[in-house]
Amino acid sequence: MGWSSINRKPMTRARAWAVTALIVAAPLVTLFAGAAQSAPAAVDRGESIYLLGLLGSGAPLEASRRPSGLRVTGADAACVNCHQRSGLGSYEGYAGYVRIPPIAGQYLFHARGATSAEPVLPYVESMHSNRDPYTDATLARAIRDGVDSQGRPLNELMPRYTMTDADMSALIAYLKSLDKLQAPGAKEAVLHIATVVTPEADPARRAAMLDVMQHYFADKNEFPIGPSAQMRTSGKTGYAKSMFMPHHQWKLHVWDLSGPPSQWREQLEAHLGQEPVLAVLSGLGGMNWVPVHDFCEQHKLPCLFPNIDVPVNQDHDFYTLYFSRGVLLEAELIGRALSGSDAAGTPRTVYQLYRQGDSGEAAAAVLAAALKEHGINVRTESLGGIRAGKDLSEALHRVSGASALVMWLRPDDLRVLDQPPAPGVSVFVSGLMGGLEHSPLPESWRSRTQMAYPYDLPERRNLRMRYPLAWFSMRHIPIVDERLQADTYLACGLLAETLSHMADNLAQPYIVELLQNSVEHRLINTGYYPRLGLGPNQQFVSKGGYIVHFAEPAGSDLVADSDWVVP
Repeated sequence: MGWSSINRKPMTRARAWAVTALIVAAPLVTLFAGAAQSAPAAVDRGESIYLLGLLGSGAPLEASRRPSGLRVTGADAACVNCHQRSGLGSYEGYAGYVRIPPIAGQYLFHARGATSAEPVLPYVESMHSNRDPYTDATLARAIRDGVDSQGRPLNELMPRYTMTDADMSALIAYLKSLDKLQAPGAKEAVLHIATVVTPEADPARRAAMLDVMQHYFADKNEFPIGPSAQMRTSGKTGYAKSMFMPHHQWKLHVWDLSGPPSQWREQLEAHLGQEPVLAVLSGLGGMNWVPVHDFCEQHKLPCLFPNIDVPVNQDHDFYTLYFSRGVLLEAELIGRALSGSDAAGTPRTVYQLYRQGDSGEAAAAVLAAALKEHGINVRTESLGGIRAGKDLSEALHRVSGASALVMWLRPDDLRVLDQPPAPGVSVFVSGLMGGLEHSPLPESWRSRTQMAYPYDLPERRNLRMRYPLAWFSMRHIPIVDERLQADTYLACGLLAETLSHMADNLAQPYIVELLQNSVEHRLINTGYYPRLGLGPNQQFVSKGGYIVHFAEPAGSDLVADSDWVVP
């Protein structure tokens, strides 16, 4: 539903189903006497219309654009496509030519002008101040007939919707429910931000990540950017608080989890109950991030760029963003190399090795499924726990008969490899798990091995890494894991830039929406990724990688076997 919009890439129905229903405490006044219903029921029904394009009857929402008469239905007609999940609108077009105003209730029903006795609204750049406030009746007219509160025609890109009085009442109730006066974790000029560490995380890497975060937070608190803490009127609109954000202190909460994953949910609930936070930032885990991901989705809590090898790849989720698909992306890169048109002869059988309980287990499953679709036989063997040992040597003797060997193994295993497999066997390893260009592969294996590499090549990222490395040096932060620390620094910077554009409007879905709309426009790209990009309803900032090999039996120089590939 776009007052002045063009239709965005539609939200998939599967994604939208993941949004949990909002429940309000008191009944809202319904628009039509014949459609009386309780507030929670109205909001549930309105949410389905807004997010999914599904009417109360289960039929698809229908609308048309005038004067073309182009019809849109169902998910393609859902209001969220233009006005976003927050209801705070956006811009469309390459240069923001079409403003899509906010339609959360407080913006629709707020009186015009700076002299209003109503509370001053949080600033949104696309907000309208040149019209009278809507009433339930005039809003229904706008949705159906494309006429604003003063009888003026809305932009022709705004669809004209067909719905019953009951559905209209429910949709308006939902728009009113989008109003939030205070975001959790933002109070008394302090932004409370959490980071989550699972018990699988390596203690040295945990310390390295926290070292970066603590220094970054200290910098934010010592050197505030922007105006004073006093809010100022923007000058563009008299009834918005400010186009600037007052300075907030950043406070970091470290949520260390313990025990098996089945117990993490209870611990996360306890942490959030004691320490309400605006967002979960960075973080560190092992193979299983699902409980954290699901917790954040249910609580509508932004979870931004955790340091994990196995992200939760669910298209229907919204609040969790990752830098890449990790080992799942590597599996796709290797699968493409083994089965694609550019492969030098399709192998008959692929043999995979991973250690039970490590990240390679998920990657091996993805690769096996992909190769089987191409008629390639896959033999997958799980070794013992996460340790190097005799079982690896024994497993390698069983590679005979395979055309390719894929090893989802850590450096401790790779450095003890003995005799390589027989000639003619293609060898692939995970760069993420194996140490990237610093992999301790023996020289006898290097000339035989290709590596999945989901980052920019070292010589190409050197310039982008100068700034974070200089920042680490000036703050005496030792380099323990450069990739981890660079990603953590980038995550902190992306959140800081996003908050600076939010002014005083700290709505949690708005954080994710601004990231999705602005990441690719970042002036300075720091870190390991050649390009950053997010779009509406996307989860992964970097979407591709390389297959590489070592240039020499000794040394860390890499050679790309193809251009940057986005599977």
